[in-house]
Amino acid sequence: MKIVKSLMLGSVAGLAAVAGAQAADLPAKKAAPVEYVRVCSTYGAGFFYIPGTETCLRVGGRVRADYVYGEPRLRAQDAVGFRASGRIQTDARTATAYGLLRTFVRFDIIRSSGRPFNGTNGTISSSPNVAEAFIQFGGLTVGHVTSFFDNGDLRTEHLGTLRFSDSPDVDLLAYTFTLGNGFSTTLSLENGLERRNNGFFPGGLAATQLNYAGERVPDLVGNVKYEATWGTAQISGAVHQIRSRVLSGAGFAVPILGSIPSNEYGFAVTGQVGVNLPMIAAGDAMWFAATYANGALGYIIGGNDDFIIDGSVRGAVADAYINPITGNIVRGRGWALAGGVTHYWTPQIRQSVFGSYARFDYGTGASTVTPAGIRIGLDDFNEWRVGTNAFWQPVPGLDFGVEVLYARIDPRGRVAIGDNISAGSSNAWEGRLHIQRDF
Repeated sequence: MKIVKSLMLGSVAGLAAVAGAQAADLPAKKAAPVEYVRVCSTYGAGFFYIPGTETCLRVGGRVRADYVYGEPRLRAQDAVGFRASGRIQTDARTATAYGLLRTFVRFDIIRSSGRPFNGTNGTISSSPNVAEAFIQFGGLTVGHVTSFFDNGDLRTEHLGTLRFSDSPDVDLLAYTFTLGNGFSTTLSLENGLERRNNGFFPGGLAATQLNYAGERVPDLVGNVKYEATWGTAQISGAVHQIRSRVLSGAGFAVPILGSIPSNEYGFAVTGQVGVNLPMIAAGDAMWFAATYANGALGYIIGGNDDFIIDGSVRGAVADAYINPITGNIVRGRGWALAGGVTHYWTPQIRQSVFGSYARFDYGTGASTVTPAGIRIGLDDFNEWRVGTNAFWQPVPGLDFGVEVLYARIDPRGRVAIGDNISAGSSNAWEGRLHIQRDF
């Protein structure tokens, strides 16, 4: 019996050893490798490496709500406006042998109501908007991005409108040359349609409306920029083509009808400076911009406002008009000064004070008053704006703010017919509540 039991135990042990050896020969199933997201600190906070690549990506966005009261002129006009906007943006950067390769996309969806947000009285509108979409490769920049006419590094802080170009986003093709020691220079071809201004009331003793023809030449923009620890400075210039359609309709002398005026070229120049003021408080800064334009007034007002204030006084902004006797294009002229300062009362509370002064000239006979008392043509006028705002930032990225802005327009050289027909200065107030979260 003992002999049988020993034989059985030996057989089981042998089978177990053989089975273990065979199992060791079978292929083992390995776990899939895990790709962890790596932080990319090269370009600042928030960037991470796209798995499997050497491209750094940052995803961000914004939600913004504005509530505006704009002083109405007529009973039919909206005085209160609401706006809500959402933003999503991505910023992808890769270091290459040719320099930085960057792709940036910013997409906004905006819902606005009424006239205070430049809408139509009594309406609500929603609009998707490609705010920015551009590629940078070394010194090359292509796409929709801030105009190189402007110094995008100015910390302006205002929410309402001031009279300077104020960094609009335009379609462009540009190349930037880095000169060293903080200096750079850029040459840019920019879409001239973004800068056209044709606000006009047809008529006047020596003026009728210019109707732009199709664009043939883009605007040529150049700048020289300096960046340092104390701040930034930039001087810029732009050339803008003025091209009229065939002259037709009432108001022209008979020999002029059907003719085509010779093309004109307007221009604009600006100097913009931003200065950091850490000796007063951390984050303090001031800025200043001076602009002159001849036939390119969109470079003063950003290309987004044909009329300054409407009501009893209207300030129309037009790049040029047509002399109805000669059929020639006559360029409008203007200049503007703008500036502001920001102070941090505490690390969470900051305040800005800002303002602008602008002057527009069109020449003798560009406007008149009809016997019925209706102003037609283009008026010479001055306009100034001054405002202040205050923001509370309880946590990083969240702002609660209020702003008040006052604007006044003063006509110059008005024509008066009779004792009752005249036009004086006009003014308006704007108040705003602003809440914004950036992430």
